[in-house]
Amino acid sequence: MPQINKARSHSAVRGSRSDLSRLRIALTVFFALDGFIFAGWVVRIPAIKERTGASASALGLALLGVSAGAVITMMLTGRLCGRYGTHRVTVACAVLLSLSVALPPLTHSAVALGTVLLLFGAAYGSLNVAFNSAAVDLVAALRRPIMPSFHAAFSLGGMIGAGLGGLVAGSLSPVRHLFGLTLIGLLVTAVAGRTLLRIQPPSAPEDTTHQPSAPRRPNPRTRGLVITFGLIALCTAYGEGALADWSALHLEHDLDAAPGVAAVGYSCFALAMTIGRLTGTKLLERLGQTRTLVGGGATAALGMLLGALAPSVWAALLGFMITGLGLANLFPVAVERAGRLAGPDGVAIASTLGYGGMLLGPPAIGFMADWFSLPAALTSVAALAATAAAIALLTRRAAG
Repeated sequence: MPQINKARSHSAVRGSRSDLSRLRIALTVFFALDGFIFAGWVVRIPAIKERTGASASALGLALLGVSAGAVITMMLTGRLCGRYGTHRVTVACAVLLSLSVALPPLTHSAVALGTVLLLFGAAYGSLNVAFNSAAVDLVAALRRPIMPSFHAAFSLGGMIGAGLGGLVAGSLSPVRHLFGLTLIGLLVTAVAGRTLLRIQPPSAPEDTTHQPSAPRRPNPRTRGLVITFGLIALCTAYGEGALADWSALHLEHDLDAAPGVAAVGYSCFALAMTIGRLTGTKLLERLGQTRTLVGGGATAALGMLLGALAPSVWAALLGFMITGLGLANLFPVAVERAGRLAGPDGVAIASTLGYGGMLLGPPAIGFMADWFSLPAALTSVAALAATAAAIALLTRRAAG
């Protein structure tokens, strides 16, 4: 009998590991799809700007719709995840994101563009909350720091989406291009969603040294630390959003790059983010969280100064890549650390502050571009990256 019980226990563990592996693959696909669709929209911003006839500031306000829609719906999405489960909400939001990406090129004014971007942003933000929450549960169950690998999938999807967008920019209209993204998104969701819906969200293993993911009320000190990591996420998301929305315009309008080359700017950034996040687990194990955050913020600051102020296209592309390497692991580390400190409440606080950076970034860059210049406006990314490094350094003892 002991041998039979031992065999059954081993089989149960093996089956559980199999489910966790399939769940990890499915979530990785959704992270990649999110990056792919978002990047496909990003590289067509210059063409849609011309179609609507919007000024830089008007475009910035319209782009505000993406971040505004995301931030407004994040807390609601958290409640929906609690009621219906993170897996179901992930699939539903992926469908909505795939459908809404086809709407921007159908508009003919900045006001109409901003309106449809509210819906696109709501789907984008909700999907991010849902699959990040599912990923936090999986990280806790596996007890390995694999969160950067999911965000690497997002970056890889962004790189592919931007690269594909650059290839088709001269031959396909934005309407046909983004409608193609809708078809791809629905197909991928149908395939990966079946796996996700068949697997129950995992629970963390019993361990007195591991903080459970069940809801709990953080004390004032813990809440302060969570807000600190949220501010780091904010500085990071500001930079990601700025490069996503304005890198192509900077290369095309300030450095006279061709539309196809301008689209490659975000692809270079996404490639560097992918490389940085693929090595994120080993980096965290070797350097620890504080040195990873400080080094990443400082690297991103230097890279963005080069990207914004370089006199040539190729130097700017190099700057974007350095920035991507620096920013790569700041957001995943901040969100995961906040979740370990305060559970779902910590994830919600850090995520809301983080995506608040995307809410702040597009209009801020747009207005500064009108007041000064787009290159000068982009140096604000360097300033906030340096701020993230300083916050991590100054709070290293408390965070430890």
